[in-house]
Amino acid sequence: MKNILSTLIVAFNLLVASGGYSYAADFQKGKEAYDAGDYVTALREWSELAEQGHAEAQFNLAVIYNDGDKGVIQDYKEAVMWYRKAAEQGNTAAQLKLGFMFDKGQGVTQNYKEASKWFRMAAEQGNTSAQLKLGFMYAQGVGVTQDFKKAVKWFYKAAEQGNPDAQLSLGQMYRQGDGITQDYKEAVKWYRKAAEQGSATAQFNLGYMYKKGTGVTQDYKKAVNWYRKAADQRDLDAQHNLGFMYYNGQGVKQDYKQAVKWYRKAAKQGSALAQSHLGFMYEKGKGVTQGYKEAEKWYRKSAEQGNVDAQSNLGQMYRKGDGVTQDYKEAIKWFSKAVEQGYVDAQYNLALMFAKGQGVILDNVYAHMWFNIAASTGDADAVKNRDIVAKKMTFTDISKAQGLARVCVQKNYKNC
Repeated sequence: MKNILSTLIVAFNLLVASGGYSYAADFQKGKEAYDAGDYVTALREWSELAEQGHAEAQFNLAVIYNDGDKGVIQDYKEAVMWYRKAAEQGNTAAQLKLGFMFDKGQGVTQNYKEASKWFRMAAEQGNTSAQLKLGFMYAQGVGVTQDFKKAVKWFYKAAEQGNPDAQLSLGQMYRQGDGITQDYKEAVKWYRKAAEQGSATAQFNLGYMYKKGTGVTQDYKKAVNWYRKAADQRDLDAQHNLGFMYYNGQGVKQDYKQAVKWYRKAAKQGSALAQSHLGFMYEKGKGVTQGYKEAEKWYRKSAEQGNVDAQSNLGQMYRKGDGVTQDYKEAIKWFSKAVEQGYVDAQYNLALMFAKGQGVILDNVYAHMWFNIAASTGDADAVKNRDIVAKKMTFTDISKAQGLARVCVQKNYKNC
């Protein structure tokens, strides 16, 4: 904030008549004290000027109260008062800051509508941060009626001035077709502008567009290049996807160790997908020494975040006793979580457990139900086993199982 404030302070070159020199000198004394970290002196020098209506002094005073440092007690209400005085005189920086105070509820009751009012004032004066924020408010319908076209308008104004976050957001709008005709090439154009300014998210998105060949000619090498730039900035999605490129040998020479390296970086940051894939690498011994315990550890982290592959794989480990004490009930628990997301492998494995009475009482009706649901996706093994189970059932039991299957599908596999 100190550096930002220093750039906002404008010394008066045209001094008012009789007391002009003292007026400007006092302001300069405040600036010098602030730059030296002496906020108490700066506060004293600027207070009198602020009371006299000096907009820059009012803004600077507000910043000092907002930050509350080096002998000055933080006071959001006092900050709001001075931001408002400066903002009402047309000070763009004060209008922006006042908008944020209302947006966050600092020193005032949180009021998104009031926040949008002040952001608009600053935006109309060309402030890119205000334009960006106003764009977000229209996109999300916060403080204003949701309007994607207006969101695009404000994103565009900020993007044209080189704001990378606005360029990224405008790229998103073009990609999704929100408030504007969907245009992947335009999305790529704006992603690129933001990516070249160092936006990790834009770099990731641009890499993804090259990976899929969306809006550009598919190019795995360019995808890897942009993923790497974002990954080096600790973007966890980029780290995961870079690992995936190494795993598959797309745009780079296939290298399981490199895949593990990048999966691990993303996994440690909490990426459920990377945790699941890292678990798989340990389970299969690809790029690392094979180890079920490590596999179980990473599958569990991922499964607890709701990753369906990890839930199913963790269930399988407990069913087989791979790296863990065999525990059918624990296997049922994880298979059940996966089937609620419509995961076919888990549906099949849950059916097997009902058919064999593993962790549950043997129940051909429920075995048939889950085999039948999995079979409806074209799973050949599920079709075969459903028909085997059916031979052990009465016509009435088969009809019951079929009815349960229909209801289960209608309930989106929840509480079946």
